Amino acid sequence: MSYWDHRKPVRRARAVDVEAIAGESVGLLDAGGLRALTVRAVAARLGVAPASLYSRVESVDDLFDLALDHALSEDEEMQRGMREMGIHDLMLAFHRHLLRHPWACQVIGFRAPRGPGYLRFSERMCSVLAEANVPDPLSASYALSNFVIGSATTAPVSDDERFRPVDPSVAPLYAQLHAEHVVGAHEIVAAGLSALLRSDVTARPDA
Repeated sequence: MSYWDHRKPVRRARAVDVEAIAGESVGLLDAGGLRALTVRAVAARLGVAPASLYSRVESVDDLFDLALDHALSEDEEMQRGMREMGIHDLMLAFHRHLLRHPWACQVIGFRAPRGPGYLRFSERMCSVLAEANVPDPLSASYALSNFVIGSATTAPVSDDERFRPVDPSVAPLYAQLHAEHVVGAHEIVAAGLSALLRSDVTARPDA
């Protein structure tokens, strides 16, 4: 169950602000990854007792939900993208967002994003695809976002992989192409998105 399914009502005038909880959670995750985020750590950053946080959240899972949505909602490029960008540029902006917050890929792997920020993002993706007469906008949006999330997840090892030699006796063509390849990770993502947008996944019925 996500935080958004069981939000606790404010019962005290001086209750800890949920936005403050979310912001401090993002700070901990950006600095130390998943293991850095605990109720006690967030409480310490806010200068309150852990019990004060439990008046607003039930567990660390709620903190993950809040952090995920807060990071997206506070990302100026993503917010501009949801107002102005087409689907290709919007997905590239999402890729850059995930590179700025690498932990987000991991959280999405075990916590389906259901906060208002991610819902607006999903709405924008589906709307743009529907306006382009894509036959199944939801499936297409999943395909595009899953590609971007997967690409961002493997980004930390991409530079290392580029410089590791390939045994030409086992994979001669791959070894040759690998040795000659100079395209960066972000350019590869851009090319992959272009290929997906030309594929059957997003093809118009009359194409």
